[in-house]
Amino acid sequence: MRNRLAWCLGSLALMALMIGGGKVSLAANCSALPSKSQLQAFLVAAPGTGGEAGGLFHGTLMWAAVVNRDGELCAFVTSTADPTQVWPGSQAIAKAKAFTANAFSNDTLALSTARLYTFTQPGHSLWSLGQSNPFSSSAMTTPSGKGGGGKNQVAGGMIFFGGGVPLYKNGKIIGGLGISGDTSCTDHEIAKRVRNLAALDPTGGSSVDDIKYSSVDGAGVFTHPLCLNTWRNNVPLGDELPSAGY
Repeated sequence: MRNRLAWCLGSLALMALMIGGGKVSLAANCSALPSKSQLQAFLVAAPGTGGEAGGLFHGTLMWAAVVNRDGELCAFVTSTADPTQVWPGSQAIAKAKAFTANAFSNDTLALSTARLYTFTQPGHSLWSLGQSNPFSSSAMTTPSGKGGGGKNQVAGGMIFFGGGVPLYKNGKIIGGLGISGDTSCTDHEIAKRVRNLAALDPTGGSSVDDIKYSSVDGAGVFTHPLCLNTWRNNVPLGDELPSAGY
């Protein structure tokens, strides 16, 4: 009888831990990632680290989001005290970039969202991939902070241009970072800098999944088009070409 009672009490304790402790477990999953305040500090510091970032706003008006390895949203912030000064549409994009970078990287392959661009264009092998994991509108919040914003949820979303990078610690992938608020090329440049400031680069350093441009680096399946006022590693590379006929 005593053994049976102990077993029952142990089972009840385990059930209570599973039911009541889910958030604790989730918080632990986010513990290796930057907190909201840390993420904002890195985001604010990034434009002044590594030289010119290019784009429209030089990387100063940004949304940032991080997800853990399970794809759960851990933190999201803007680089400004007034979040209404950052494009509202960039909130969802940053969250989706973080999800995408984490979703298609592993311990041995860091795959930034910039490197997925060509694969996902019409006529290429991953065309229509964006339909696989749609973004959940429940993961949105207003710039003033109304709504949950998807914290501790899997927001999903697929983005295949610059601004999303996987995050690593001791050679192991632990999540993803998404940046949005400027051109996609500048978004990538800031994401790369934030990851480096957070000391969460992949093995081999920040350049292993750096953005590549077909007009600069030569044609390839991992390349991305230039953007308006494109800079990479403090080197000016040019501007996006106009559409044919315009």
